[in-house]
Amino acid sequence: MTRLLVVEDDPDLALALRVLLGRRGYEVSVAADGREGLRLLFAQRPALMVLDLLLPGLDGWEVLDRTRDMSDLPVLVLSGLGEVDDRVRGLRSGADDYLVKPFDSAELLARVEALLRRSRPGQWAGEPVEEDLRLVPERRSALWHGGEIRLSDIEYRLLQLLVRNRGRVVTTEQLLDQVWDDTTAIGRDRVKFAVLRLRRKLRASAGPSVRDPLEAVRGLGYRYESADTRGRGAGHRDGHHPGFGT
Repeated sequence: MTRLLVVEDDPDLALALRVLLGRRGYEVSVAADGREGLRLLFAQRPALMVLDLLLPGLDGWEVLDRTRDMSDLPVLVLSGLGEVDDRVRGLRSGADDYLVKPFDSAELLARVEALLRRSRPGQWAGEPVEEDLRLVPERRSALWHGGEIRLSDIEYRLLQLLVRNRGRVVTTEQLLDQVWDDTTAIGRDRVKFAVLRLRRKLRASAGPSVRDPLEAVRGLGYRYESADTRGRGAGHRDGHHPGFGT
């Protein structure tokens, strides 16, 4: 049975989530504060965490930061903080999805199921090979210029899709559909901040002297520029804006 961790200090909502997720067949553990959430995270190794942000003591922001320092666990933020700045901060900090309270139960279940589908190893089959880059699906990592980079499931799927389409633009809508399983094209910021996190990892691994292979194309999406596609004329760069979206 798939174990989920709910970190929520409202006892009524925590009980409702336990019942809702339990009826769908999940085994649910509940923590009422951030410290207990981290303890259960490392003791039980759940498949996914549903995380509130306004927690007593150690708040959800800190829990998310510490989780991302040590784990690529899928995290669904479930919070009453619904301002754009809050959602942007959550996605930038590494949340895989962000749902605002009050929420629809069917939508919550759909988002949990989508996150779990993406985190299954079978979704990472294949090892696209590119000069200076090798994807390692069994470790969910990338070998980039000789250094290994540990990736979250979102980052792995994102990089895999871009590499498979190297030299071609993959639209934001296509990325949402194929990486996030989001056919509504809602939540475009998720793409922007996932690319930002991926870029940071590539730069940290190879150093500033190595060219960033991820390019943003204004109004369209993103493109992976490999060494062999980089020199195919200047025409394909029309509309490119290096800083757009990142």
